[in-house]
Amino acid sequence: MSLTREERRAWISSRLDPIDAYDPSLDAARSDYDLNPDMRPDNPHALRPAAVLVGLVEHDAGMTVLLTRRADTLRSHTGQIAFPGGRCDPGETPWETALREAREEVNLDPSFVTLAGLLHGYRTVTGFHVTPVVGFIDPAATFEASPDEVADVFETPFSFLMDPGNHQRQHRDLPDGERRFFYAMPWNERFIWGATAGMLRALYERLHGEEAVA
Repeated sequence: MSLTREERRAWISSRLDPIDAYDPSLDAARSDYDLNPDMRPDNPHALRPAAVLVGLVEHDAGMTVLLTRRADTLRSHTGQIAFPGGRCDPGETPWETALREAREEVNLDPSFVTLAGLLHGYRTVTGFHVTPVVGFIDPAATFEASPDEVADVFETPFSFLMDPGNHQRQHRDLPDGERRFFYAMPWNERFIWGATAGMLRALYERLHGEEAVA
C-alpha cells in the first residue's frame, strides 16, 4: 500500500517515543551487547550522554537515510559509517545535540528538519548512552562534509535498510579469542555495521513491532 508523505510521517512518528516524554533517567534499552550478552560488563562505568540524527530524507522517488563516513584522521572509529552525532554538551537535550552535530558535520540547516521522535537509548562498548533522534529532512536540504570529521556524506534507501533480508549477523574474532557478533547491512561499497546498524535494526523493530521479532 502506497502512503502519502503525510501518512508516512504519521505512521513513523506514532511508533516513536514523543520528544516531550523524554526521560533522561531511563537506562539504555538496546546496546552493542544485544548479540553478545556474555560480554556485558558486570559493573559498567557511568555512560556519557550522546545523540545521533537518524535523518530520513523525503525524496519523491523514495525516502533515504542520511549517513556519513568518518574521517580517516579521527582517533576513534576511523572510516566507519555513522549517523551525524556526538556527545551532548552540558544542558543539551538529545535533539539539540543531534541537530547541532548535523550542522557541524554535514552543514545541515536545522530549518530543513522536522523532528519525528526518539528511539530508546543505545549503549555502546565505548561507554556512550546514545539517543537516536529521528527526523524528516526536506529534500531541498544540501550537505557538505566537514573535512575534520567526515570523509563522505551519502544517502542509503530507507527501503533497503528496513528490509530484514538485508540485516546480516556477522562476527569478528577478538585478540583474546572471544567472538563478537554484530549487525551489518552492506550496501554497494558501504559497510554499515556495529552501533549504526544496531540502531537501524532497532528502528526496524520499532516500526514493525512483533512482526519484526517473530
